Amino acid sequence: MSERSYDIVLFGATGFTGQLVAEYLLERYGSDGEIRWALAGRNLDKLTTVRQALQGVKPANPLPLITADSSDLDGLKALASSTSVVCSTVGPYARHGSELVAACVEAGTDYCDLTGEVHWIARMIERHQEAAETSGARIVHSCGFDSIPSDLGNWFVQQAMYEQHGVAAARVRGRVGKTRGAASGGTVASLLGVLEDAGRDPALRRLLKNKYCLYPQGESPGPDVQDQSLPAFDPCFEQWTTPFVMALINERVVRRSNALLGFPWGRDFDYDESQLCTSRAQALAISLGMGAAMLTASNSIGRNTLAKLLPKPGEGPDRDARERGFFELYFHAEHPTDVTKSLRARVSGDRDPGYGATSRMLGEAAVCLAKDPATVDGGVWTPASALAPTLLPRLEESAGLKFSLIPTS
Repeated sequence: MSERSYDIVLFGATGFTGQLVAEYLLERYGSDGEIRWALAGRNLDKLTTVRQALQGVKPANPLPLITADSSDLDGLKALASSTSVVCSTVGPYARHGSELVAACVEAGTDYCDLTGEVHWIARMIERHQEAAETSGARIVHSCGFDSIPSDLGNWFVQQAMYEQHGVAAARVRGRVGKTRGAASGGTVASLLGVLEDAGRDPALRRLLKNKYCLYPQGESPGPDVQDQSLPAFDPCFEQWTTPFVMALINERVVRRSNALLGFPWGRDFDYDESQLCTSRAQALAISLGMGAAMLTASNSIGRNTLAKLLPKPGEGPDRDARERGFFELYFHAEHPTDVTKSLRARVSGDRDPGYGATSRMLGEAAVCLAKDPATVDGGVWTPASALAPTLLPRLEESAGLKFSLIPTS
């Protein structure tokens, strides 16, 4: 794709998260260095304002601006044909993202986004897997807090199991530790959109309950396990746990990674994810709170009420709040025959997960696609299956993430 004008086009640059991605790329890579990139969105005036604001962050040559609307297929085709990679922050993706993915697949253009919308990813796989294989487009969804820490955290601890013990862990427990930060407005909008769609579509409700709904077509599912719905005591961590809202996407992405990589962790591999709590009472309180929120969101009146109270797309915390945020996740890999050889990894980030860390993860995923040697051909991939060997060191070097092995007790 050497004849293309850009390495990366950032679509949705006028949104809150899009601006953060642009700011990160500018600070890290400049505007006239190794990465040729441009800002894209539907409103030229807003794009110009964003570009001017970026000049205040780091004076540089003005970035090119591209106007395109998520509903204008011809404009999206022109955008996709101009670049090697499209990096999209325009959600909810089920409402605003399908035409862009189709344009990238047709043009053989690599693509990454922040979606946590399981049903939409399943739809993109069904529609575009074969065509992407033909065109060479690498489509990589879920390149933010959902699901890079989970997907690469599991990959990291599994690599360590092979290196130290020569076997894979048939089960990995993902546990969310201490975090500081709020869900982004885009995440809230996506979740409410999924709940709205599921409320009127029984088939979608069945799909969301299926932990193997992102498996490649024709692959038999693994163990029949249910999503955690109540507080539970985890003897490995010796702590109470409660359901984690992003497990709905993260568990399914990790399972798809296993399948796409050729089942290196076994066809019976099980990955589950939950949130660590300091006590049973805390676990129960969080569980009840989540249940109440989901019940409220199950009808249109409740969703409208939550939409008024929760962050809206385009809204987010100031720089100080983002930089004071952090997160940590743990991954306990169980040795198949000897529990004394089980391993535990920690993945941490030094920004709030929903904005500061997510924008950096997405930016580095786009740079990986644009600049690093490809390890896979065209298709609909996960972060770990397409990018792990080069993305992980990039995240540690530049994005404030750290992957490490820690004692199991």
